[in-house]
Parts: sequence; structure tokens; C-alpha cells
Amino acid sequence: MHHLVVINAGLSTPSSSRTLAEQLAAATTTALSTRGEASDIHYIDLRDLVMDLAQSFTNPGFSSPKLSAAIERTESASALIVVTPIYKASYSGVFKMFFDIIDQKAIIDKPVLMGATAGSPRHSLALEHAVRPLFSFLRARTIATAVFAATEDFGGSNELGDRIVRAAGELATSLTSVSTTVGGLGGTFARDGEADDLGEGSFADRIRKYN
Repeated sequence: MHHLVVINAGLSTPSSSRTLAEQLAAATTTALSTRGEASDIHYIDLRDLVMDLAQSFTNPGFSSPKLSAAIERTESASALIVVTPIYKASYSGVFKMFFDIIDQKAIIDKPVLMGATAGSPRHSLALEHAVRPLFSFLRARTIATAVFAATEDFGGSNELGDRIVRAAGELATSLTSVSTTVGGLGGTFARDGEADDLGEGSFADRIRKYN
């Protein structure tokens, strides 16, 4: 069973970010189902945590049951689907606040499918210059295809639908692949203080073990 946690940073109701998040989640469960894999979905709407997040920054050590549950679900998820509105060329403040309180090592090597919404297509590059670097810093495994949706894309756009299906398929593949490395050479990220899996010796010695 794959546990998908969907983090939506949209603040309005209805929310285009929530709509995109639901579409990405539905496409991912479909992609997993076609591979014979079961999954469940849990949504975290950050608009419900705004006051708790603010308190956590102004009161060191503060955490409400609701905020603690959201953090625990995020850290224990099989994969994350994250969607944020874009404001002034970057992710929203509440989106950044939430990931600021997540333990820096908690989502290492966790698959993350990224999405973003905005009123204009000119914000589309924010996924690559703002959102992806955040998860690269956290050493998560970001899915290659990120999905941006401008207001005009929500009119039954085939192009948006195709991007959603492609991204969801990549996330499903990431979750179901036996190995995402070639010949065992890639490995996974070593956490701070842990050795990698290549063992000791010179670089040449390490390579020879795979010949």
C-alpha cells in the first residue's frame, strides 16, 4: 500500500491549487492501479494550519495536535504531491513555513511530485527556480515532470491533462520500480553521519566490485 500525502497551499475557497492537487492525486492512484498497486490519499490543506504555523515560529517548541499530525503524515508518506500558488515569482509563504518546520532529514529520497498555479503563464518557471531547489535542498527525489497551471488552463485543456497524466505516471514508476539506479551504482542519498554503500578503498577499487 502506497500512502500518498497531498499538500495544498491554496488559501482561497474554491482553490485552483486544490483542484490541481486533486487531479494529480487521482491520476497517480489510477497510474498505480494499472500497475496492480494499491494506494490511499490524505490531504493536508495548509490554510487550516496558518495560525498554528505562525505560533510555531513565535513560540519555540509550540505544536498543536493538528500540526503535529500533519508533520507526522508528511514524514511517513510513501510520496508527496505538493501544490502551491505562485506569488511574486515564488511559492507562497505558508508553503515555505510548513517545510521550514519539517525535519531537514525527514524526506530524504522521498518521491515528490510538484505542482503550482498562478493567474498568468509567465509564472511557470517558478517551479524550476524556486520550488524544485527547495526540495533539492531537502534531498527529496523530485519527479522530472512538474505541473504548472495558469487560470486559462482550467477550461478542459488537453495539454494540462496530458501533463498531469505524464507526471502521475512518473511518480507511479518511481514508487513501483525495484531499483532506480543502473547496475547498483547510483545508490540512495546517505543521511548525514552515514556511510555510503560503496565501502572502503580507492575509487578504482569501488568500481571494480561492479565489474
